[in-house]
Amino acid sequence: MTIKGLIAGLALMGLAGCGVTEVDAIRTIEPAGTDFSKALTREYQELAVFEADEMYDWISAVRYAEKGLGASHNEIVLPFELSDFYLPADKIDVLTDARADLLTVLNASARAKVPAAAAYAQGKFDCWVEQQQENHQFDHIAACREAFYAAMRIIDAEMTLRKKAEPTLVPIPAAPKPLKFFSVYFAFDSAAVDQTARDTLSRAIMSVKQYDTPVMIIGHTDTAGPAVYNLALSKRRAQAVADAFIKSSIPETRIETQGVGEADLAKPTDDNVKERLNRRVTIGIE
Repeated sequence: MTIKGLIAGLALMGLAGCGVTEVDAIRTIEPAGTDFSKALTREYQELAVFEADEMYDWISAVRYAEKGLGASHNEIVLPFELSDFYLPADKIDVLTDARADLLTVLNASARAKVPAAAAYAQGKFDCWVEQQQENHQFDHIAACREAFYAAMRIIDAEMTLRKKAEPTLVPIPAAPKPLKFFSVYFAFDSAAVDQTARDTLSRAIMSVKQYDTPVMIIGHTDTAGPAVYNLALSKRRAQAVADAFIKSSIPETRIETQGVGEADLAKPTDDNVKERLNRRVTIGIE
């Protein structure tokens, strides 16, 4: 038996009847409930299995497993309470502010409007708290912290966009020019506009012709491949969509393009993950 195996065995013996069943259960759980509950279950499932199998930290594994099982039953599972952890004094303020910000967006309907990003943010916040208590794996602390803030930026952008897109009730609207928003998706490592994308572009072009308004075209990629390459690919995708607008007699002066590469993922993932939802160009017509 290896040393790791011995440690794992001793941990299991010490925790028999004290949460190991929860860790076993979370491994094969089938999430139920809302999209947010399902996504949150998967976040805690991943954390619990990692802590159990890779770190042999059964206390943390059980904590995550219990939260994941609660989420799988569609229960309201909140981020970790900081008072339950022994945290470095100089880290309490920033974690307190981060938790408050997270609860603000969760209570402002992020669970319903951007469930995947909201669940990812909560999972990474709890990971940050748990790692900060241990306070020795500084790369793990930084990874969880930065992933949390990245998810919060995505939530903020998506919630702001959705808020702008919702019609505003006014007594007598005069020549309304609502924001129109379209997403065009691309094959892996491609900037070619396929038939499905052309169908979406046709609808977007009709909207542009209806309103004499600016058009903002932003290219995105998933995280597979080098970041520098993906930035260039995102610009090519944006330009491909812009070219389609120009060929349809949309004045180039009304079009602004930008490529952001792996930034602002529609579906947060780890690095080097192929994800169709992130291989996109967004078209904003104001």
